[in-house]
Amino acid sequence: MAQNHVRSAGMRNGSNGRNGSNGTAPKRTPGRPRSEESRQSILRSTLKLLKQEGGFPDLCIEAIAADANVGKTTVYRWWPTKAALVADAFSASAEQELQFPNTGSVYTDMRLQMRGLIRIFRSQRGKVVAALLAGGQSDPELLEAYRDRFLWPRRRQAYQTLQRGVDRGELPAGSNFDRILDTLYGPILMRFLIRHVKLEESFADEVCGLVLKGLDHKAAR
Repeated sequence: MAQNHVRSAGMRNGSNGRNGSNGTAPKRTPGRPRSEESRQSILRSTLKLLKQEGGFPDLCIEAIAADANVGKTTVYRWWPTKAALVADAFSASAEQELQFPNTGSVYTDMRLQMRGLIRIFRSQRGKVVAALLAGGQSDPELLEAYRDRFLWPRRRQAYQTLQRGVDRGELPAGSNFDRILDTLYGPILMRFLIRHVKLEESFADEVCGLVLKGLDHKAAR
């Protein structure tokens, strides 16, 4: 099996309160507890403003905070950089749509997930992805945020999906998962960015047929 990338991110939390028996305050980590309502508002405002003219370069934390009706310090308390915020905003908006199903067929699982990705690329959120990838060519921090906060979480789910295919005998043992995924998603990204051919959901079926069906035949030998 291929060596797969594994990333992890730490989580910070705090508590605030007093001991009811003696009135002394317990130790707590710095910072206030997160307000989920404010957090979601910030993520929505980020996507909204990012779709406007100017894209990532013209996007500023002050404008996001104003649109979300929160203080600028609130944004920085949760996201250290603008790149991290933008990557999280897109990832959160696509979380449910890009889950990998478990239908009992690696071909169906991958095909359905890839169709979901194409739908997102064809929607208004496709502009967000284009802005992230374009801005990342001159801003390594932005590209790193995209990889860490969007790409690798999806990639780990894809590894599990492909491993189920190996376990069921649909894919050869020792398959290079990274190579398979690059071959599956590379053509979609090319059509999305270059636009030399219209990107349709049915393209996912074609790519999966070429890649996974070929591997299935190899596994059956």
